Amino acid sequence: MRNINRIIIHHTATPAHMNIGVREIRHWHVEDNGWSDIGYHFVIRRDGVVEAGRPIKIPGAHAKGHNADSIGIALVGTGPDFTRAQWRALEEKAILLTAQYGIKKVIGHQDVASTKCPGFDVKIWWNRMED
Repeated sequence: MRNINRIIIHHTATPAHMNIGVREIRHWHVEDNGWSDIGYHFVIRRDGVVEAGRPIKIPGAHAKGHNADSIGIALVGTGPDFTRAQWRALEEKAILLTAQYGIKKVIGHQDVASTKCPGFDVKIWWNRMED
């Protein structure tokens, strides 16, 4: 198993009416980008359903230069306008993964790249979860 040190949170930057999931994103990543699979390990749909994407044992393709030691989670939509169900699902998944893999850092894509993704300050959000 690879050494996983952090979770990196993303958003899909899609309109609220697009309740897409792994199937659609995998198609974009494979057919349009030419990647071997979806870049994210998990996708959280608008209704809070968490879908598994790329297997965790394989590095993602979600944060260039930071994939080898991370798990990528994408929230469908544009942050911070996620549904309550998405916020709950993100909290539950992050807590589960940090416990399962001994992860200490949960950050946003904007913390490792020049982007506004995922549209909220993940460090502040995560620190509230730890309190």
